[in-house]
Order: sequence, then structure tokens, then C-alpha cells
Amino acid sequence: MENPAPTTANGEEPPRTDKLKPYKKIFKVIVIGDSNVGKTSLTYRFCEGGFLEHSEATIGVDFRSRNLEIDGEEITLQLWDTAGQERFRTSMVKHYYRNTHAIVLVYDVTNAASFDSLKKWVDECNKNCLHDVPRILVGNKCDGVAAVTTNVAQRFADQYNMPLFETSARLDSQCDNIEAIFLTLAHKLKNQKPFLPVLDNIKVNSASEPNQRSWRCC
Repeated sequence: MENPAPTTANGEEPPRTDKLKPYKKIFKVIVIGDSNVGKTSLTYRFCEGGFLEHSEATIGVDFRSRNLEIDGEEITLQLWDTAGQERFRTSMVKHYYRNTHAIVLVYDVTNAASFDSLKKWVDECNKNCLHDVPRILVGNKCDGVAAVTTNVAQRFADQYNMPLFETSARLDSQCDNIEAIFLTLAHKLKNQKPFLPVLDNIKVNSASEPNQRSWRCC
């Protein structure tokens, strides 16, 4: 004879605890490029909706996240803002790229040297990531005097099969543009890429309270 199902004091069955909760989709996006191209300002603008007036040079990794609703489903973008200085990156480069779902390459449109460095960053991506990881190219500081034309940047982006965006993290008028950059990436990730289960990742907060964490080198 089978044992009857357990009941609560009022005769109802207790809630089931053996059902697995669905995983939230969490995507790791690394933001790379030379120092002072505005990587931190871009991630801050997207996660907090403002411009970071007094930004110190990133040492190691600055971490921010934002929850988004895409096609009725909640996902999280984890933005890893990486240091551009070689002396801070050498020992940590593999950690940057581990389990990466997408890459944002940033250059300063007013600084031709930062654009010339992009080939080095692409080569690093190729060494440490699968080649099908989505990548986008962002030219920041378009509120200044351009040293890199859109045509030149577009040719580079086409060469490596990346979409190109030009924007300014400083200008409030560009806020919607930056929003569109990351939302476009979020849609692509949700529809095409695998995801990390929330249990295996850093716990994140809501969009209004983005989680921030910095890794500092000794």
C-alpha cells in the first residue's frame, strides 16, 4: 500500500520543493581597448544613465551589470570593463576572456593611436576567444574633433565583420544611442548564444541598482 501524500494542518498538500527554477540568462560582455578611450564612461552611462565626471584609470576590472527585458524574458548583461594598461593586464588576460559571450572594442575617435591599436586587440581576442563570439566596434568621444573618419573605421569594422557605432558617453543627447548599442547586442545574445546559469555567476541587482565590483592588482 502506497503512503499517502503529506498534508499541512489544513489538509492541503505543501508546495513542491523538487521543481527546478528556470535559470536567468546571464551574459558576460567584456569591454576592451586602450586606456582613456572611455570604456568606463560607456558602461557607466548604460548602467546608471549618467556621465562619470571624475573617472580614475581602471586597474584590473571594473564590473557593472544591468537587467533587461527582451521579448518578455529577463536577461542580465554583465559588463567587464578591462584595464587598457599592459602592465595590469598581462597576468589576468585569460580571466578577462573566460566564458565571454560578447566583446565590445572601443577606440577614441579623437585619438588615431587608439584606433591603430585595435588590430592588437583583435589579435588578442582571436587567441583567447572562440571566433564566433559576437563583437562590436564603438568609436567614443564623437563630441570632439575627429582624427579617425567614419569611412576609415567602417572599413576596419567590415574587415573583421563587426558593426560600427559612433557615440559620446559624455553627451546626454547620445544616451539613447548607447542604450541602442547594448540593446542590439542583448537581442543578438538572447537569440543566438548560450548562457551562464545564475548559480554559477555573481549575483546581480536590478537595473536601477547596478552591481559594481573592481578587481585591483597588488
